[in-house]
This record gives sequence, structure tokens and C-alpha cells, in this order.
Amino acid sequence: MCSSCTLSCVPGYEIHGMEKIPDKGPALIVYYHGAIPIDYYYFLAKVILQKGRPCHSVADHLLFKIPGFKLLLEVFSVIHGPQEECVRALRNGHLLGISPGGVREALFSDETYPLLWGKRRGFAQVAIDSQVPIIPMFTQNVREGFRSLGTLRFFRWLYERFRLPAAPVYGGFPVKFRTFLGDPIPYEPNVNAAELAQKVQQAVQALIDQHQQIPGNILRALLERFHSKHKEH
Repeated sequence: MCSSCTLSCVPGYEIHGMEKIPDKGPALIVYYHGAIPIDYYYFLAKVILQKGRPCHSVADHLLFKIPGFKLLLEVFSVIHGPQEECVRALRNGHLLGISPGGVREALFSDETYPLLWGKRRGFAQVAIDSQVPIIPMFTQNVREGFRSLGTLRFFRWLYERFRLPAAPVYGGFPVKFRTFLGDPIPYEPNVNAAELAQKVQQAVQALIDQHQQIPGNILRALLERFHSKHKEH
């Protein structure tokens, strides 16, 4: 039987720190965005199975423009991210997952795992307005499962010029994924959005530094399916 902190029922996937997700009440989960966030999909399934509750998610507005996709996203409690809508979900007692790096991080981060958040602070303001804790999250080897060609100059130019996320993604490699949840960052009334955003970014970076070997390596991540050794700080 799976323990509360290491769930390995899905071959190749583990989650550490599930006890940090509240059984009830709101929290904002902030995570690093892989080229394909398959780790986040696994996480959402684990929350439903282990906690018996759904986790709402914020997705890029481009997904809502895909024909027939909007209804599917609504069924899975996905919202396109206006701050008021995020605050409403949290004030209604829901969990909410968001990646500040979004599409930019998905396409242009690489096997060295840089966080591409820029000066985004909206997620921090949402947490402040909702008075909820923030739980940082990172998945080891998520860049080895799928990789993006966004580092090629042409695809970067397309995105910056036309906001067209056309960079090809390749992979589907059956690597070992380990999701790590950090300690919740509590609401503090005297902390502003800029300070909170910096604190959260440092917390996610700390998870990367502690659990991810840099640069990531696809072969190593594949071999980790067959033994339990992983980076420790």
C-alpha cells in the first residue's frame, strides 16, 4: 500500500509531501512548468484519489480558443486566469494550481531548469487577496520526459513577435518522475505581492536545487525507473 508521502502506484511516478496538501480548505499550488506538464496531470489525479477533492487549475487563454476545448476545460475546473476568478475559486474553498512561467517556461526553459517567471506577481496578489497559503511544487526529470525546441531562435522569434507557441515538443520518454511539495508559505498581512512572489520563486528554486541534477539527462532519468537513488541536498 502506498504511504502518504511516497505514492508509487503509477509506474514511474512518485509524489513526496502529499500531507502538505490540506484535506479541506483552500491553498494555491505553484509549480514549475515542463514542456508538457504530464507531472501536473498525475498530481491532479493523486489529489482526487488521495484527498477526495479536485484541484482547480489555471491555463493559458490560448487553450480556450481551440474548437471544442473550452467545454472540456470547464469540466475539469480549468480557468483562464483573471485574478478575480482565481480569488473566487480560493474563497470558495478550492485548491488552485498555477504555473507563473506558463507557456514561456514550457517552451523556452531547458534541461538546466531555469525559472522563467519574469516579473509576474499576479499569483502572489491572488494569494494575498484570498489570504491562503502557497505550496511550492517541482517534479524531478519533467524536462527529460518531454523536451521543446523552443531554444532555437526561429521559434523564439515567432513567439515574441506573434505570441505563436509553435515550438515543436518531442519525447514521451518513460523516465522516472518524482514530484516534491515544499513547505506551505503562510499568508502574512505585511508581505506585499513583490516580496511574496520572490519568496515563492526562491522556494521552487530550492526544490530544483535539492532534487534535480543539472543538466538533466534522459538516459539517467530512464535508468532511475529501476533504482531508487535520487539527488539529495
